Amino acid sequence: MLDTALMISLSLIVMAMAMNVFRLAKGPDVPDRLLALDTLYVNSIALIVLLGLWLNTKTYFEAAILIAMLGFVGTMAICRYLLRGDIIE
Repeated sequence: MLDTALMISLSLIVMAMAMNVFRLAKGPDVPDRLLALDTLYVNSIALIVLLGLWLNTKTYFEAAILIAMLGFVGTMAICRYLLRGDIIE
């Protein structure tokens, strides 16, 4: 039962990532593309956690935490650059 749920979840996350890549490439303006990039890294975290559950290893969870931290810092830096024109004051 768990294997079936994991396969369904993995396929849905991959489909969501494909839609995010489409929005990232076609987005009408910069905020839409930034939101697509932010959602893409959240979906990649979900994909890595599901792979960690499927392969039964803890290494993937540490990688997911690292990607979450880097994604947050990256999103904040891009938002500050778009709003103010510089990252560090």
